[in-house]
Amino acid sequence: MVKETEQQKEQKHLDEVLGLIKKKESELDHSIEHAQNEAQNINSHFFDDVKLDYDGYSTSMDTALSIHQQQQMLAERQNAWQHSAKQLSTLQRLEKKPYFARVDFQEPNEDPETIYIGLGSFVDKEDHFLIYDWRAPISSIYYDGKLGKVSYNSPDGVQTVDMTKKRQFLIEDGKITNMFDTNESIGDQMLLNVLNEKSSTQMKSIVTTIQREQNKIIRNTSADLLFVQGAAGSGKTSAIMQRVAYLLYRYRGNLTSSDVIMFSPNQLFNDYVKNVLPEMGEQNMVQMTYWQFVSRRVPGMNVENLFEQFEDNEQNDKIVNLKNSLQFFNAVTRYAKHLEKNGLIFKNIYFKSKKKPFFDKEKIKEIYYGFNENYHLRNRIEATKEALINSLNRRIEPETKKAWVDKTIESLDQEQLNKLYDRPDQEFESSAKEEHFLARKIVIKQLKQVSRKIHQNRFLNIRAQYLRFLRAVPKLIDLSKWDISEEEWDAHIENVKERFRNGRIKMADISPYLYLYDLVTGRRTDYEMRYAFIDEIQDYTPFQLAYLKYNFPRAKFTMLGDLNQAIFTKDESKILLSQISKLFDPEKTDVVQLTKSYRSTKEITNFTKQILRQGEKIEAFDRRGPKPAFYKRDSIEKEYSALQDILAENDEQKLTTAIITKTLAEAQEVAKVLKERNIKATLIGSANQRLVPGTLVMPSYLAKGLEFDAVVAWGVSKENYHQLDETQLLYTIASRAMYKLDLIYTGEKSPLFDNLDEKTYVNK
Repeated sequence: MVKETEQQKEQKHLDEVLGLIKKKESELDHSIEHAQNEAQNINSHFFDDVKLDYDGYSTSMDTALSIHQQQQMLAERQNAWQHSAKQLSTLQRLEKKPYFARVDFQEPNEDPETIYIGLGSFVDKEDHFLIYDWRAPISSIYYDGKLGKVSYNSPDGVQTVDMTKKRQFLIEDGKITNMFDTNESIGDQMLLNVLNEKSSTQMKSIVTTIQREQNKIIRNTSADLLFVQGAAGSGKTSAIMQRVAYLLYRYRGNLTSSDVIMFSPNQLFNDYVKNVLPEMGEQNMVQMTYWQFVSRRVPGMNVENLFEQFEDNEQNDKIVNLKNSLQFFNAVTRYAKHLEKNGLIFKNIYFKSKKKPFFDKEKIKEIYYGFNENYHLRNRIEATKEALINSLNRRIEPETKKAWVDKTIESLDQEQLNKLYDRPDQEFESSAKEEHFLARKIVIKQLKQVSRKIHQNRFLNIRAQYLRFLRAVPKLIDLSKWDISEEEWDAHIENVKERFRNGRIKMADISPYLYLYDLVTGRRTDYEMRYAFIDEIQDYTPFQLAYLKYNFPRAKFTMLGDLNQAIFTKDESKILLSQISKLFDPEKTDVVQLTKSYRSTKEITNFTKQILRQGEKIEAFDRRGPKPAFYKRDSIEKEYSALQDILAENDEQKLTTAIITKTLAEAQEVAKVLKERNIKATLIGSANQRLVPGTLVMPSYLAKGLEFDAVVAWGVSKENYHQLDETQLLYTIASRAMYKLDLIYTGEKSPLFDNLDEKTYVNK
């Protein structure tokens, strides 16, 4: 008799598990159908079994109880049905790939155990685990340890076990296509298989290949600030998505996806990661860009967007740096505190006529500053609103005697009049009483707009207040330390004022503007949010991060990014970590470095890291591919011919290509020429577009966080990239490529490539 091989034994085990999964699926199908039918049945016969009796109090009480019982039964059936439906969707995911790993271990003084790890849990009839969820405490030994003694955190504290086997599986359609035993965290073979898959317009879950460093990020529950600095392609974003899934699993019952918020670099990126959590059976968290977060608060103003920010050459960098700093944040805080004593600017509230205010701003100011000094900003605003509403109520009666009220009553038709009565057959002692009743109704209805203005703080002049704050800045901050003269500062205030007149506000002003508004009005912060994730942290300013911390005071923050890819904050990003750490308790701050890059081939990683001034820390993963290629051409016409050849070659190899330009205008031009040459390509010109399969053309600032099989860096000439602070921009563009990188230019090559080792690229 032929001895069974290991793979045959494992296949037999897999077949048994699949059989049980399918059996459980059909049971759940049956119970869902049964529960649905029962619910429909209860619904359709709802009142058959309900005792309806309208005679006495006690019997109507019986009626109410009877209805309540029926409702309860219906709710129970629906709950059972929803629970079964959730279980079924987990099983349907498991049926495709039940598990990806096996671990054998032994606890002290216990029998040896074998567990299988997959995307979700599955138990048999006796509640024995046939598959453990990858997020279960025991599963962490697979990610963390080499063979031998390994510890993991369980609900009962730290447990240590002796791990004797770690096996990985590749399973397709119920068949084990490959398996291997490894002593490493995750075998390179497994990683290579996953990394060699072609890119798609959606990010995939990396549960099967989480590395040890990434696992530290995923399972960290102690830090108030977890700061992840990772090279391009080191799996930062993947680890974060898995971290969200892990936290939702770990704290299930106490944490839902609506208690988690993620700030991403742009809308394209949200589209890119939208499938990762659902693949793991979790709902998506709240996701938005910082721009969306601030813009929705100022519907009457246009906030400078990504495109305008990138293409803006007018702004004074010294002033922008000051406004982005923590010192500026503290200045707003101090200024607002001083407003408790004096200096708040008020507006008149009008009603019916613009000539005479209904509530005069001087009167409002008197009320506001009339409270004693232990009233702080929030109490003052609340007390002022209360006083104005009381005053409004006292003015209803005198307002009924005004001429506009009689005119309004006369102009109403019968149908409109009928709507004002409390009931159709309402009677009055006299016509004077009826007229007074109608007048009050009309006045109360019309005065609602005044009440709304009071509740919405419309009596505050926040724009003028912000300008007054800017004028006070030289008293709060020593401008000479920022190398800003008083003339420059005054001219800058005039600029801000001019923009306000046109309903526009810069990104550097929106956060201080909103923070000042929040402090003055005592707007409640969001105490519900428990976890906040910020991706591409290098493009945030210390002020924005302090403002987010103020908005979510109870949240634990995870911030991740690559300080080598700062596009908007440039050199400021280097001091970002020291600035952020001032906002958090150093004892509760953890920093994790991810230096290994998995996205790109060894050839591309070794090429891109030379662009950086301190790129030597980045390690390449051993996956091979062609060397990056420079295409120097002596005319724009020949540049396009080279591009055409590259695209044809990439299509033949079935590679998804992104042509990345420096600016939007360049991207539009390239897309136009390709269309004239009948080459199919999609222009991604704004962050609100969807990523589609096929060749894409996009400006550099929209490529953040994305990856493509092949990248064509367009126009990398000296003319286009010559400033030192464009180094990070070039690095970001080149590091989007997973397998093939081509760089096209006319004239001279950018001097930012001067440090390249000639052995790491080819000229074509």
